[in-house]
Amino acid sequence: MKPVFSIVAPVCNEAGSLGEFYRRVKEVMESQPDPWELVLVDDGSTDGSTEMMRDLARSDERVRPVIFARNFGHQLAVTAGMAYTRGDAITIIDSDLQDPPEVILELIAKWREGFEVVFAVRSEREGESGFKLLTASLFYKLIYRITDVKIPMNTGDFRLLDRKVVDLMNSMPEHNRFLRGMSAWVGFRQVGVPYKRAARFAGETKYPLKKMIKLALNAITGFSYLPLQIANWFGIAAVGAAFLLLIAIIILRIVGSMWLAGQAAILIVGLFLGGVQLISLGILGEYIGRIYDEVKGRPLYIVREAPSDDTKKLTNTKTE
Repeated sequence: MKPVFSIVAPVCNEAGSLGEFYRRVKEVMESQPDPWELVLVDDGSTDGSTEMMRDLARSDERVRPVIFARNFGHQLAVTAGMAYTRGDAITIIDSDLQDPPEVILELIAKWREGFEVVFAVRSEREGESGFKLLTASLFYKLIYRITDVKIPMNTGDFRLLDRKVVDLMNSMPEHNRFLRGMSAWVGFRQVGVPYKRAARFAGETKYPLKKMIKLALNAITGFSYLPLQIANWFGIAAVGAAFLLLIAIIILRIVGSMWLAGQAAILIVGLFLGGVQLISLGILGEYIGRIYDEVKGRPLYIVREAPSDDTKKLTNTKTE
């Protein structure tokens, strides 16, 4: 029977929480009448999560494991999961139980009201350090202000998407993906559902500071030209500062002052202009690097094992 609801959950070394995650998802989804499926995407796990996924699939045909050939990252794991779904409404949720599966029923209720994108809004966040909360707050404020689309504040990838939205996102094969931005960009009727985010059930976070910075860069470069504009502003400011300095030196010489004379002034100006040029080149490099990723034409991910059916898959996906 074709499922009405699909749940997509990326898994990367979540052996400590995967069993409890499945139990709670099953309990939640069996409390509603429609058929459902759980698509688990193994993103290069090394802690036994892969075999746990296979065991769950053998005991419950609604569990559909998609196993990567190596680690490709959270955003691509979710992308692969969406490509293998069959439902009319697809929920994206992490398997570490920070996003409570019980909230899925609230997302479904909004979908039944006619909303095509239902995103979960973090009203509270348990088990996270002050530094994590501060950087997350700055990240969301920055993204909201500078990107071309209005990405809702305090939202992650935990959301429900209508089939038409998922099909559109599957047709966008960009490599440096920021899924919450992509789901905001497509439009349609969208609404938020507040929830309390829990602490991790087990294991360690898969989004340390380095990965958060990379995600932020993907968000900024994928949805905003502001960094390129900033580089231009730096150049204009440097030219303006040099012009004012030239006028100042002329006036000082007219009045007989030798201030700003000699190599020191030249060195300061040279360092300033060199810094502006390097910053501008770095910003250009970020965008050019992303263009390079796209033109290589490599698949977004490589799948070692996947459900053997006629599921529509992303065109630039490779299966071993």
